[in-house]
Amino acid sequence: ICWEIYQDVASGNEIKSVVQAVSRFGKFPMGKIDQTDMWKVGVDVRAKRGDKPVPINPFTAGVYVATMMATVEVLKENGHPYSEICNESIIEAVDSLNPYMHSRGVAFMVDNCSYTARLGSRKWAPRFDYIFEQQAYVAVDNKTPVDADTINYFLSHPVHDALATCATM
Repeated sequence: ICWEIYQDVASGNEIKSVVQAVSRFGKFPMGKIDQTDMWKVGVDVRAKRGDKPVPINPFTAGVYVATMMATVEVLKENGHPYSEICNESIIEAVDSLNPYMHSRGVAFMVDNCSYTARLGSRKWAPRFDYIFEQQAYVAVDNKTPVDADTINYFLSHPVHDALATCATM
């Protein structure tokens, strides 16, 4: 899916799609994504949580990092320098998006972004949901053994050194 997103942007299809969608807003306005019970529960959870530290679910963290690493791989294979890769796929998430989502929630963040981000979220979220639910999570449920080579590749990935360099700046 990360490859598809990259190709959509690189080919110009993404911007064409955004222009077309925006031109339809007069007749078909974009709705907010926080109207279901799930999003409303999130508001209550954040309100009750206060300043308490949030426990990190290892499975969720693994899915998040794996998706981030997929983005890193796509950018690297398309010739982007590590400074850009680190900033676009990791630093912005850790320094800006994660704290913002922690404070206000995913729906608030998405619906206060650019049209491009708002439309992209709506377009790609179901694709990610499907591939996770139908492929990745099933492998975990079926207790498919973890590929040691994949773990070792992650642990020795050059992006870690690049991030260490960025951290000194």
